[in-house]
Amino acid sequence: MKQIIFILLYLSTFSLFAQNDYTKVIPKNNVIPSYYLEVTYDKTVHLIFPSGISYIDLGSSNIIAGKAESAENVVRVKAAVKDFTGETNFSVITDEGSFYSFIVNYSLNPEKLNIEMKDFLHDGKLGNMPENTMEVFLSELGDEAPQTVQMAMEKIYKTNRKKIRHVKSNQFGIKFQLRGIFSQNGLLFFHTEVKNTSDIPFDIDFLIFKIVDKKVVKRTAIQETIIEPVRAHNYLTSVEGKDAESTVFAFKKFTIPDKKQLIIELFEKNGGRHQRLVIKNRDLEKVRTLEKLE
Repeated sequence: MKQIIFILLYLSTFSLFAQNDYTKVIPKNNVIPSYYLEVTYDKTVHLIFPSGISYIDLGSSNIIAGKAESAENVVRVKAAVKDFTGETNFSVITDEGSFYSFIVNYSLNPEKLNIEMKDFLHDGKLGNMPENTMEVFLSELGDEAPQTVQMAMEKIYKTNRKKIRHVKSNQFGIKFQLRGIFSQNGLLFFHTEVKNTSDIPFDIDFLIFKIVDKKVVKRTAIQETIIEPVRAHNYLTSVEGKDAESTVFAFKKFTIPDKKQLIIELFEKNGGRHQRLVIKNRDLEKVRTLEKLE
């Protein structure tokens, strides 16, 4: 009996010692508050976020959630089990690096079915961020925080300096040009512009970046490497007649191998006014850092 009491006293003392010396209380300022959400089995709750969704994690199988089809910034949530008891949670990370946490309970008739998650109290400037915006790093952006990348693209877009003048395509009433290439911490930014001098709207089907051989011998398979942007600011779907719009694309750093060139192709939807830009190694050699963009 004495041995049992001694063991219990020892474990109790060790527990207090561990709690005092080996654990810390998480500061209140480090805790991201959760939103309260009600879901039901026969209705779907839609959450509209300020940017695309990179990650969704569910706390239990009592709920199901996922991105809505053809909408990168909309998450749909509903109960997977009728009348489940207790609460669960789920989390969302957006492309801009914001982290959202939700506490979920079951309700027969949820009051809020369509919710906009945009933060109207903050303007997105550095030092004035929403409380849910932490330094969330996404793998495709390397060591850059999504907010930093977004601000870099906005700076290029708003400054709108033309640093490259010779890379352009001008036909069928459409002028497609590369305005500049910039770099920052392992990322490359391409600033393109589409100017529609005709009266017919130019509806964009898709735009593609690819590295191809400069010269292709007949009967030789064409070697292409598609370069996918990791972010785009003001991505265009249409340019009205007598109007001009520009887009900033962010890429992981890449180079153009010898005897190859970078091709940017812009295709019109249900039309034939396609455009093509050719970028060579010497153009990448003139890349400017964002610090020099004034």
